Amino acid sequence: MAIIGQPRSFHKRFKFLCEADGLGHSGFQKCSELSVEVANVQYFEGGSLIPNKSPGRLTFSDVTLERGATQDHELFDWFQDVVHTTSGLGLPDALYKRNLDIVQQDRDGTTLRRWSLSHAWPVKFIAGEWDNESDENVIESVTLTYDFFELAK
Repeated sequence: MAIIGQPRSFHKRFKFLCEADGLGHSGFQKCSELSVEVANVQYFEGGSLIPNKSPGRLTFSDVTLERGATQDHELFDWFQDVVHTTSGLGLPDALYKRNLDIVQQDRDGTTLRRWSLSHAWPVKFIAGEWDNESDENVIESVTLTYDFFELAK
């Protein structure tokens, strides 16, 4: 994952960074859990009383990043791309779905974990309160859906 620009000083208090293809950095204070569930497919062969079990479809839960800030509006622009796509006026799937990393940092800014989400896109965006004393664009929360995730090495 290529990092666009350098993290800015306001990220010191935001320990979850969102780094996406073609977007700048956004910092968040809270990140919901990443989870995946494998369906349990059971079938009975030839009148057997004991089922044969095998893994089925995967279900990935959406992830929500909360209490965030950014110094640009690229994250909201990405959400707008999705809105335009649903109206029939926007981009094909391949152009609004992006690969992104959620980077967890410790107090010193050292990376603890990096989770890579494939083909992600925002499904919900809540702008934060307006504050005239702040240069940051405050984001209350953004919810992302995606096809797959993995722990980056």
